[in-house]
Amino acid sequence: METEVVNESTRGAILLTGASSGIGHALALRLAAEGYLVFAGVRKESDRERLADEHPNLRPISLDVTIAADRVRAAQSVAQSGLPLRAVINNAGIAVGGPLEYLPVDRLVEQFEINTFAPIAVTQLVLPQLRASRGRAFFIGSIAGRMGVPLVGPYGASKAALAVLVDALRQELHPHGIAVSLFEFAAVKTPIWAKGRAGAEQAIEQLPAEALAQYGKEIQAMLAQTKSEERHALHPSVIADAVITALHAAQPRERYVIGRQARIQSIVALLPMRLRDRLIAAALKH
Repeated sequence: METEVVNESTRGAILLTGASSGIGHALALRLAAEGYLVFAGVRKESDRERLADEHPNLRPISLDVTIAADRVRAAQSVAQSGLPLRAVINNAGIAVGGPLEYLPVDRLVEQFEINTFAPIAVTQLVLPQLRASRGRAFFIGSIAGRMGVPLVGPYGASKAALAVLVDALRQELHPHGIAVSLFEFAAVKTPIWAKGRAGAEQAIEQLPAEALAQYGKEIQAMLAQTKSEERHALHPSVIADAVITALHAAQPRERYVIGRQARIQSIVALLPMRLRDRLIAAALKH
């Protein structure tokens, strides 16, 4: 069955980062099918070629969000299309973990570079287009940004910092007619968790003996917990549904908390710290 070519001018353009897999890929296909011309940012040439064949409304672009020249080219590509930019969707991200006592600082910097600084940098470049179209700025956050959890502090901290920046940005842009929304959820069936776990296992192998002696039990408990959460994780389409809903809403919500697990964690985050620490320790079984 042939894919129907949608009129590119019906709904305008979308700039999406991290479109090669998981949430980004699900979003790219949904948005393209709904009539948007999707500028889908990917890092690998193989992903760019693959996406180009998946839907006629997909325009894969080479976009490493940490490279300034890539970000500029992405904004220019959207502008040159002549279509109004309906939304920028900042989805690209990585998960860095490990005991903070032994975590190389350059890994912590990398975590914030990709998850926190890059989304703001990308959005800055397209704000003139969003102002002209009264478009929207969407940010894929995480419920992990609501509280610190052992061994995943870097990831949670990057999402917490992003949430604060997004709160400020939302208030700054409200008078300009640009809606800003943050999407928070727990585990999702995406490669980021498998990559994060693989990276954690590699990092464990590189830890000094004293680190394993001090944190070995906790590390194994966390790895087991992430595997368990992954089995019950949300499908990426659930997140895509929420983003599409926000895109079409007359007044999108400031924050979207998606899924039962995320709602539970948002409540846990409000508990007194000692009680919260005990619940987290019990969940990790140590």
